[in-house]
Amino acid sequence: MNYWLAKTEPDECSIRDFANTPDTPLRWDGVRNYQARNYLAKMQLKDRVLVYHSSCKQIGVAGIVEVTKTAYPDPTQFDPTSVYYDQKSTENEPRWQAVDMRFIEEFNDVLTLKNLKTLTELNDCPLVKPGNRLSVMPLSASMFHAVLNLATGR
Repeated sequence: MNYWLAKTEPDECSIRDFANTPDTPLRWDGVRNYQARNYLAKMQLKDRVLVYHSSCKQIGVAGIVEVTKTAYPDPTQFDPTSVYYDQKSTENEPRWQAVDMRFIEEFNDVLTLKNLKTLTELNDCPLVKPGNRLSVMPLSASMFHAVLNLATGR
C-alpha cells in the first residue's frame, strides 16, 4: 500500500463530501500540475490518501480516503464549460488524470499545518517546507502513521 496527501478546497471537494456518500466513490479531478498529475498516475487500488483542506477557515488534514479506481483521463479537461477545460487535451492524447476515492475516516479535529510541523517524521515532507504548492504528494508509511497517530491516538 502507498500513502499520499491530496490538497483540496473544501467548497469543491471536502472530507464531508466523501463522508456524505460513504458507499459511493467520488472522482478526484481538476489537478493541473504535471508533477501532481504524475503522482495521481502512480496511485494504486487501496492506497490511502490524507485529505488536506486548503484555502478555507480550518486549513489542515481532515481525514482519510482510499483509492477505488486508478488513474484515467480527467473528463473535465474535455468539457468547455468546466473551469478545468484544457483545449490542448484531446480524447486521443489526454493531458490530465483523475482517480476515484471513497471515504475511510473523518478526524474529530482538523490537523493544522502548525500541528503537522511538530511531527519529526514530516521533516522531509514537502508539505511542511516553504513554497510547496503541490496538490498531490507521496508520503512514506512513517509519515502517514505519524499523522494518523496525532489525529486519533492510534
